[in-house]
Amino acid sequence: MANDGNQAVPMKTANASTSRTPALAPTEKSRKFSGMDFKRWQQKMFFYFTTLCLQKFIKEDVPDLPDETPENDSFLVIEAWKHSDFLWRNYILSGLEDNLYNVYSGVETSKELWNALEKKYKTEDAGMKKFVAAKFLDYKMVDSKSVITQVQELQVIIHDLLAKSLVINDAFQVAAIIEKLPPLWKDFKNYLKHKRKEMSLEDLIVRLRIEEDNKAAERRGRGNSTIMGANIVEDNKKRKKASGPKYNPSKKRFSGNCYNCGKTGHKSTECRARKKDK
Repeated sequence: MANDGNQAVPMKTANASTSRTPALAPTEKSRKFSGMDFKRWQQKMFFYFTTLCLQKFIKEDVPDLPDETPENDSFLVIEAWKHSDFLWRNYILSGLEDNLYNVYSGVETSKELWNALEKKYKTEDAGMKKFVAAKFLDYKMVDSKSVITQVQELQVIIHDLLAKSLVINDAFQVAAIIEKLPPLWKDFKNYLKHKRKEMSLEDLIVRLRIEEDNKAAERRGRGNSTIMGANIVEDNKKRKKASGPKYNPSKKRFSGNCYNCGKTGHKSTECRARKKDK
């Protein structure tokens, strides 16, 4: 080649820098960030950029080359850095919802963009932790709703707590669910609280499901007994109504004289006086 050695090496370095920045496959892109669950989104993005060898651009500024570096070499190195930073910055922007993209599209470098997102949304994540924790503590079960359904709602809140890096072990989850059982479950709650053998969350849910099925069967049984009792009372009323009241005509009073005592108004057979000797 006609070019001298001083030009060949920088060109190879520049090409090597750009060759390590392949386009991110559409199937590998994480869900776009909308302002919620920043930490989860950030971790996914950082993993993808690590596979592309771009993670250093969230910490590094434009390279500061020594003064003795040839001008052509310096130009190629800086241009290679700018190209990779351009890709990094736009990968981040493409991972944002449109409303956030409009807010942050004016940030010049990937490091500034990454830091700006961290500064805003890591603080908001801390506030969300308090909100989710308060939601968990305030949750109360009611008798008018299925206990299993309410346990599932509580598990969703617990999942949100775990997603916010708030550690809640299984033993605490079991104890919290037992304590939040509704008033009509008081006896069963006391039974569970005094069990010596430690239960897993799965075991507790199975026990609650069985107990709820038993309570439903008891309610159905009581309902059937009430209906049968009501039918019996109704049948008795109908029978009485059909037969009607019995007519007992009053006896006609005797108007003659008693042969035994001689008094008027009764017969000798009804007389209470001492019988006369014949």
